[in-house]
Amino acid sequence: MNRINLICLGVKNIELSLAFYKNIGFKTYETQASPAIVFFDNQGSKLELYPLEQLAKDINAENPPLISQGFSGITFACNTKSEKEVDDILQLVQTHGGTIVKPAQKVFWGGYSGYFKDLDGYYWEIAYSADWKFDDQDMLIIE
Repeated sequence: MNRINLICLGVKNIELSLAFYKNIGFKTYETQASPAIVFFDNQGSKLELYPLEQLAKDINAENPPLISQGFSGITFACNTKSEKEVDDILQLVQTHGGTIVKPAQKVFWGGYSGYFKDLDGYYWEIAYSADWKFDDQDMLIIE
């Protein structure tokens, strides 16, 4: 089981989240404005949007996990090939309603990164390092 095929984000408003992720560059075949579920095609994995309350009930219908607004300890990352790409993505995110929580800057590990929160409060890091290599599908190579 050495793979992750799907990452599901429980969202409060599927219409707004669908528009947000499409506007910042995620690709989907979904054509409905208010679908029951959304899948985005990514290089190497899929990102899924699903109504948050239904996701909690899918985990346990009789006793769903509590939904809170705190930091869950999970972040998502998009690794780029340049500092400019980091800046461009963060600007795009902000234009479409995301919140920049850490502006792009040089960081302790030698790279350049910043963080944003999406419409549902999920944290994303956009990061670059001159030391990174990518395969022919633009997936980060970690040796």
